Amino acid sequence: MKRIFVSIAFCIAVVTVMPLVAQEESGGGNPYYYVNVPIERIYAYRKGYVVTYRTGVIETGLANLYLPIDWFSDGSRVEASAPPKGEVILLGPGTSWPYLAIYYKDGEFSHVRLYIRRDRSHESWGGIPLTVNIDDRFEGVEDVKLVY
Repeated sequence: MKRIFVSIAFCIAVVTVMPLVAQEESGGGNPYYYVNVPIERIYAYRKGYVVTYRTGVIETGLANLYLPIDWFSDGSRVEASAPPKGEVILLGPGTSWPYLAIYYKDGEFSHVRLYIRRDRSHESWGGIPLTVNIDDRFEGVEDVKLVY
């Protein structure tokens, strides 16, 4: 009976201490967190993607994000051994609606993932006329700032 009691006490002690040791070794948590934003409409442009999303503000209701194409290509970021700032994940047929995931590391913008429909005839895709020039909106973009 004494052996059983000691064995149970030992098991309880081990089970209690293991999570504390594991948390200390892992640094206390993941430095990344993310925000998912449903996409109202996405436009492919020669300089990048224009993403329209709902803000929750009654007067305006919609806001745009300008994501430079450089974020999504391998180019100079691979040469500098830096991870890309953007990734495109193409969604196949189904009922899932396109969305944007913005990742932050230690409170600072890290990268963005676009989950968009592969089929460009989907209602979430829009077109920008060739006569419209919005090149300046993509210059100097270093991070993503959401309007709520």
